[in-house]
Amino acid sequence: MDDFGTETASYALKGASVQDFAASELFERTFQEGMDLVEETAAYLDGGGRQESKLLSRNAALAYAGESMRLTTQLMQVASWLLVQRAVREGEMKAEAAGESRYRLAEDIGSANTTTEAPIEDLPISLVHLCERSERLFERVRRLDQRMYCQETPEIEAPHPVLAQHDRLRDAFNLVG
Repeated sequence: MDDFGTETASYALKGASVQDFAASELFERTFQEGMDLVEETAAYLDGGGRQESKLLSRNAALAYAGESMRLTTQLMQVASWLLVQRAVREGEMKAEAAGESRYRLAEDIGSANTTTEAPIEDLPISLVHLCERSERLFERVRRLDQRMYCQETPEIEAPHPVLAQHDRLRDAFNLVG
C-alpha cells in the first residue's frame, strides 16, 4: 500500500473512533458536564461574580478580569469542540471535517493568574473553583482531541530507571576518567 493509501486507511480508523466516541456514554457525560459548566459560569459572572468583583482591590479586580476572560475563552473552546462532536454523531458533519484545525482546541489559552501580581487568594473562591473545574475539563477534552485527531501520536517510552542511572554513572566516570 502506498503512503496515500496508508494515510487514508489511518484516517478511516480515526474517523471510526471519532464516530464511536461521539456515540458513547463518555461523550454524553462530557457534553453534559461541559454545557452545565458553561451555564454555571455565565450565571456566576453575570450575577454573584459581578457583585464580588466590585469588592476587590484594584490588583485583584484586574486579576479577576483576566481570569474570567481566560475562563470564558476556555469554556467556549470546549463547548465548540463538544458541539462539533455532536454534529458528527448526528451525521451533520463528517469526522474528517471535524479534524480540521479550525475545529480543534487551541494549544494554549494562557496560564492562570498571569495578568497581575494579585495572588490567587485575593480572588473570590467561587471564581477559583470554576477556573479549576474548567481547567480539568479542558485538559480532559484536549487529551480526547489529541487521541482522536492527531495523525501521528509519538509513543515515548519511559526509560528504565536502573538503566538510566547506569547511563548517568557511566557518563560521570567517562568525564572524570
